[in-house]
Amino acid sequence: MSYFRVDADQVARFARDGYLIVHQLLDAEETELLRKIAKADREILEKRSGRQDAEGKKALIILHTDLRDDIYGAIVRSRRIVDTMEQLLGGEVYHWHHKMTMKEPFEGGAWEWHQDYGYWYNDNCLFPYMASVQIAVDACTKENGCLQVIRGSHLLGRLDHGRVGDQTGADRERVEAALQRLELVYCELEPGDGVFFHCNLLHRSDANRSPRPRWTFLCCYNAARNDPFKPGWYPNYSPLEKWDDSRVKEVGRRQWEAMVAATTA
Repeated sequence: MSYFRVDADQVARFARDGYLIVHQLLDAEETELLRKIAKADREILEKRSGRQDAEGKKALIILHTDLRDDIYGAIVRSRRIVDTMEQLLGGEVYHWHHKMTMKEPFEGGAWEWHQDYGYWYNDNCLFPYMASVQIAVDACTKENGCLQVIRGSHLLGRLDHGRVGDQTGADRERVEAALQRLELVYCELEPGDGVFFHCNLLHRSDANRSPRPRWTFLCCYNAARNDPFKPGWYPNYSPLEKWDDSRVKEVGRRQWEAMVAATTA
């Protein structure tokens, strides 16, 4: 099996655009394992919480700062992702957090325009040496609320942010000015596709107005050299153990077999 490895041209595109789409970041079996495990995961179903958008609709999310011996932890640690993040951010990275976001059919709310550093600045990180990868669990389309980005907007630097519903939204006047000058891109993804994006990239997503769910798995990283200058909600730097890409299938198969056995015992 040949796994994704970023090249110099892709690193340059990320620096220019603030994002990079990678098709089939996870292969078909890995994607199906992630989908089956996530949608049968009682912790996700019982502990996910809502974030209300400006119209009162809720997007659902569950977030973890700890890494476990499960498919989520295997993906976070996988070399295809960690090595890519280190190339994109120019040095060693560590796990900041990972999360599942869920927009159920006809119900899932929007995520308002924001930069992730709009949140993470307040978690005591001095520099925007941070990035995420969003992996499609379901197909992500315009109709069910795929990620939207403003190409090159990471070069604007951090914008002021304020409350929008239960969310943190970027300065609307600045966002509108950026939209007049820069390209709006809809990141439509097939299951298993991923999009890497810089923490200062302006992004949002619409509510799900379709009959199809839109679940995505996000892995977020901080540069080791950007360790928070004082303790906060997120853990400080600790070395991230890289796992061979093949571990995603190994761990996922074992986890799924255990879940099936638990339901039939």
